[in-house]
Amino acid sequence: MAKPRRNVKFAHRSSLATGNELGGRRESMSSVGSEEGAGRTLSPSRTQSEWNDESKPVIEEEESPISEYEKKKQTFITRTIWTLAMIALFFGSMAAGHLYIIAIVTVVQIITFKEVIAIANVPSKEKKLQFTKSLNWYFLATTMYFLYGESVIYYFKHIVLVDAFLLPFATHHRFISFILYIIGFVFFVMSLKKGHYKFQFTQFAWTHMALYLVVVQAHFIINNVFEGMIWFFLPASLVITNDIFAYICGITFGRTQLIKISPKKTVEGFVGAWVCTVIFGMVMTNVLMRYQYFICPVKDLGANVWTGLQCTPNPVFLKQTYGVPIPFQPFLGPTFKIQPMQFHILAMATFASLVAPFGGFFASGLKRTFKIKDFGDLVPGHGGMTDRMDCQYTMGLFAYMYYQSFIAIHIPTTVGTVLDAVINSLPPQEQIEVLERLGQYLVGQGIVKDKVLQCMNDVLSSPSA
Repeated sequence: MAKPRRNVKFAHRSSLATGNELGGRRESMSSVGSEEGAGRTLSPSRTQSEWNDESKPVIEEEESPISEYEKKKQTFITRTIWTLAMIALFFGSMAAGHLYIIAIVTVVQIITFKEVIAIANVPSKEKKLQFTKSLNWYFLATTMYFLYGESVIYYFKHIVLVDAFLLPFATHHRFISFILYIIGFVFFVMSLKKGHYKFQFTQFAWTHMALYLVVVQAHFIINNVFEGMIWFFLPASLVITNDIFAYICGITFGRTQLIKISPKKTVEGFVGAWVCTVIFGMVMTNVLMRYQYFICPVKDLGANVWTGLQCTPNPVFLKQTYGVPIPFQPFLGPTFKIQPMQFHILAMATFASLVAPFGGFFASGLKRTFKIKDFGDLVPGHGGMTDRMDCQYTMGLFAYMYYQSFIAIHIPTTVGTVLDAVINSLPPQEQIEVLERLGQYLVGQGIVKDKVLQCMNDVLSSPSA
């Protein structure tokens, strides 16, 4: 029987015999001491081929980078999905009624104001100046109170002037708005802190610029809603259509850069979008003119697409006869009939295509100034709210000015103007006299019964009256 050997160590899978493990003694023949075999040991249960396979370096496969085409494809899909979602919300709110559209415009302008103000903030300084943000929001609230009040008083004068609670606010609206602004102004001056003057005055100027570019222009968009849904829908849809087709035409056959401040914009996309927007505008106008819900000014904020609206249509929506130039008469005849609105839409579509995009270029310049890609990330694939609304504000203001200059019918006397004159110009006794005379006229015309007039006179002549 062989005598067992002492002090012999065998290598295992879990560890290697090293010089330290052997106590400085020579390694046994059972261990692998060559440099090639360092890091692994032989085992009776493993073959040499397995060790050779293990000795080969493991090469990790790196994920191939996404191609430029794939990136554009993913961006296009994301933008398309969210564009369709926004369009669905747009149409749904429009069907729900004017009040919902006004609510959306209000929310949009608040978010836009927040994004514009945020890019000029310096957090480290704001921590030392507690009232900077508060003043920004205070001036926003004051401006909205003034502008919304002006619109409500102008379009709903017949309601606010006969309400006992609203009457003082309506008659003194501008003075109240001025006092509110002065309070904010005084508070700003009192909050000036040494060492931060430049930052504070920069914030003050930046806030007022944002109020003008965002809130004031949004005010005219709301006025467009009051004048009739078509004056809100057409300008907004023209900008959306132009933006969509500028993107499609640009990625399809765009080659020539349009403007350096926005390198992705191309001349081909710019011109192609103009043609598509004009076609869309003429088709959509022809459809919308058939429905009074779109062409009638709003008198009841509770109206919606199911209840409808009734009014005498503006003449621009009625066909009129136009003469044909002599050279074209053999082909078109001496005259032709068309709604004047079809001519107006050409001007609006042209502005939406050739001028409104410069609102977007202005926003691009602003982003480059502050070295940011987008104003926010509220809408995936589109950036922030400001990135989507930069052209809409410019277009909304143009639509209001164009409507008031070339389309609106200014009626000198309305119920609201009569009430305004009676309430603000006559003393109470003469107001009662106007009421009595008006009652006598209505009885004489057979519009109301004599009993109604007699009852009214009894109430007015009673001691409690």
